[in-house]
Order: sequence, then structure tokens, then C-alpha cells
Amino acid sequence: MSLPPVAAIPIDEEEDIRAIREAVAALCSGFPGEYWRQKDRAQAYPTEFVTALTEAGYLSALIPEEYGGSGLGLRHAIAIMEEIQKSGCNGAACHAQMYTMGTILRHGSTAQKKQWLPAIASGKLRLQAFGVTEPTSGTDTLNLRTTAVRAGDHYVINGQKVWTSRAEHSDLMLLLARTTPKDKVEKKGEGLSVFIVDMRDAVGNGLEIRPIRAMINHAATEVFFDDLKVPVENLIGEENKGFRYILDGMNAERVLIAAECIGDSRWFINKAVTYANEREVFGGPIGKNQGIQFPIAKAYAATEAADMMVKKAARLFDAGNSIGPDANMAKYLAAEASWMAADMCLQTYGGYGFSEEYDVERKFRETRLYQVAPISTNLILSYIAEHVLGLPRSY
Repeated sequence: MSLPPVAAIPIDEEEDIRAIREAVAALCSGFPGEYWRQKDRAQAYPTEFVTALTEAGYLSALIPEEYGGSGLGLRHAIAIMEEIQKSGCNGAACHAQMYTMGTILRHGSTAQKKQWLPAIASGKLRLQAFGVTEPTSGTDTLNLRTTAVRAGDHYVINGQKVWTSRAEHSDLMLLLARTTPKDKVEKKGEGLSVFIVDMRDAVGNGLEIRPIRAMINHAATEVFFDDLKVPVENLIGEENKGFRYILDGMNAERVLIAAECIGDSRWFINKAVTYANEREVFGGPIGKNQGIQFPIAKAYAATEAADMMVKKAARLFDAGNSIGPDANMAKYLAAEASWMAADMCLQTYGGYGFSEEYDVERKFRETRLYQVAPISTNLILSYIAEHVLGLPRSY
């Protein structure tokens, strides 16, 4: 028995977004579960999939047309990422190219945009690495230790980043480093700067990349900087103002990943509904039992509610508004919904859910990441409590 997908395309979306969804779904159909299972077993990068998305123009969606991109908004980008996940694929292999665009587009110089964006849009260059997290500071970004010291016409970078995904498969990295010692700044949010690092020349010349094997195929790495020289012209915006710049990218990142969670959740729900209707035990389909129905229905309701928050955040971002609370709430609700749906789907499948061939266990592992990254759900709740509700700071 074959059932139509649950909530395939919302009826209130613009026609261009509907067309994007259909085209992305068609592209993803060429990368079925077996493709992803093979990559997962080998912990290999899905180069063919990323190339197909690049050639179709989806990874340059947020780049203005004057620089070779599509000039679309975040609301279009979330449709792309949601459809990728809903098709059973994994957008984590390439989503950084979208959210790092925010920092360059809003704060990069005209010369920097002309230098980098056309090559990124065409696929000649990949901007997939985002160097922020460090071993000692984690999410406490203002306490990062990687330094950038001005020396004539370049900066000298020293330090270490961790969980820098896709560094081995990227030509460029957006790097956050300290340019003024913490005890010398007037405001705690100052003293950090953003750089574009051209890793093609840097590897072996002050830059070392070490892969990290993890429970999911996320191309995670550690990155070490040892007197790496970066040209002054690769500084984004003003020196010491980088933390504010990077927040634009972080908010876009949270909304995009929230959309991926919505896609994951819909994939799990569709799988569970189909299986619950087809699987017969004790003389009938297991889907007739409320013990199966209710968790699926709860996951569906949570997903639809979270989707509304994700779309709201994207609309506000496209309108040029500050979206800190909205981006965080979207990420929190969507990650909760996808994890609920993942747990429900695995339970619905029972023992078969642990079998590699059904893809449930792979997607289960992949969506679990978003309870922790790019920011943990606990820190989002702390942010809402303090910055939205006015409660005392808890950390």
C-alpha cells in the first residue's frame, strides 16, 4: 500500500518556492538510500551529491545575481534544505555554504565579494568550513583562544579549532579569531575578528587538518594554526567587530538547520505512517493501535507547529530584522520535533528500525546531532529565559 507524503507542500507558499521544492526533490531522487548507506559505512564525503546541488545552483541561492548567484531569500533556502532532508538525503555535507554567506554578504567589502562570490557561486571554490568552536571554550565563543596578530600586510594566526566540519572538502574557511586580548577590550563582545582563510595555500604552510571519526558521517575535523599568515585584505569588516558579524551567520545557520530538522521529521513521519499501514501483526495493521497512532500524531503536530516558527524567522531575516529570539526558538522547536519523530519512527519499526537497509537508524543518528549542535537546546532555553523573558542569567 502506497500513501502520499505527509504535508508535502503547504498550500500558502509562493509558486517559486513550490517549484524549488519539486526540483530539489527530483534531484534528490537520484541519490537513494543505498548511496547514503555506502557513504556512511566508509565515512566518505558525498562529493557527487554536493556537485549536483552546486551545478543546479542551489548552494548559491543566497548569493546576489550580480555575483553569479540566484539572489533568493532565506525562505527559499529553507525550502531547499527541508526538501533535501525530507528526501532522505543529508544536507549537512554542504549547508555551511549557505549560512556563511550572511557574514560576507552583510559585512564583506565590495572587493571581497567580487573576489570570492562568483567563484563560490560557480562551484570553482567551496566555502564549507566555519572555524569558531574550540576545545577549551566550546559554545563560550567570547573565551576562544585562537589569536590573529597584525604584522605588516598580513595577520599571523595561532590556535586550534575543533568540530570544524568539512574542512577537508573546502577551499575557504570563515575564521573567528581574537585580535585584541580579552583584558584590553572595553566591551566583552569586542576584540574578535573574522577572516577568510584560503586553505588551498594554507595546508602545510601553517594549517593542519586532522579528521575526527564520529557516530555520524559529518566530515568533522580538528584544525591547527601555527603562524599561519593571512593577508590583511582577508579581514571581514572592521577589526575587533567580528563577534557581531558572526552572529548574522549563526542566526541564519540556526534557521537553516531548523528547516533541515523539519525535513528530517517529515521523513520519519512518512516512513512511520507507511510502515504502520503495511506491517501486520496479530491479524491487522499495527497502525490501527493507538499506541502506534498517538506518537505519530504527536510528532506530526509538533512538526507543523515548529515549521511555522521556522518560516517566521526566515521571513523576518529576509526583511532585514534582528532574529536572535526567533532563530533560537525555531532551532529549538524543530530539533525537538525531529528527535521526537526519530524516536517514534524507530519505535514504530521495532527491531527492523535497527537494520541498516531501512535508513531509520542512520537518520536517527543524524538528527540527534541537532540537540547539541550548532547550539545545544539547553543553551537556547537559557537564552530565551534571560534575553526574552528577563530572568536572571544562569551561567
